[in-house]
Amino acid sequence: MPTSTDNTTANISFVTDRLAVGGDLAADDVTAVSQLQHLVRRGVSHIIDARSEWSDEAFVAAHAPQVAYLHHGLEDAGQRVPASWFHTGVDFALHALADPDAVVLTHCHMGINRGPSLGFAVLLALGWDAVDALAAIRSVRPIAYIDYAEDAVRWHHEVSGSAPQGLRRDLRRVATWRAQNRLDVAAVIRGIRQTEAR
Repeated sequence: MPTSTDNTTANISFVTDRLAVGGDLAADDVTAVSQLQHLVRRGVSHIIDARSEWSDEAFVAAHAPQVAYLHHGLEDAGQRVPASWFHTGVDFALHALADPDAVVLTHCHMGINRGPSLGFAVLLALGWDAVDALAAIRSVRPIAYIDYAEDAVRWHHEVSGSAPQGLRRDLRRVATWRAQNRLDVAAVIRGIRQTEAR
């Protein structure tokens, strides 16, 4: 389940000291302000919002103008994700991380697929091994399915100019990791929706 212990704690999980993945702010402004303050206290300086269905850009600008915000929406429909989506999001993150004090959050609505997939791509760009990156995200965020990891791997190999056999090897390794670390996404979503309804 999400790492929040109450509704004033932001729904985020730190994968490294400087990269977090997670879900969105609450729908009501009072709670959302508390959650945003929590993000700022945790050092978050840059937010990449991967939701296509909503944006908190104006809200963040009004309540935490020091936080840089990229609305980089993507539908979560299990589709193939174009390389350009990863390129734009990762470029924003890497430029942010050039500042040693920066902390980047990649998030979507629930923090299951889009936000963690973009965080995974950032880790790849930072030199992480694909399976190590998946394991690191899942270890801190057990609800992360990271559905677009394979597309991130394709993007990474494309921009790296690696040989085709390297791409095939990493896709096989990701498939093996998925088989060994199954996650019932429908049950996760159902559980989150029940919590949200309370």
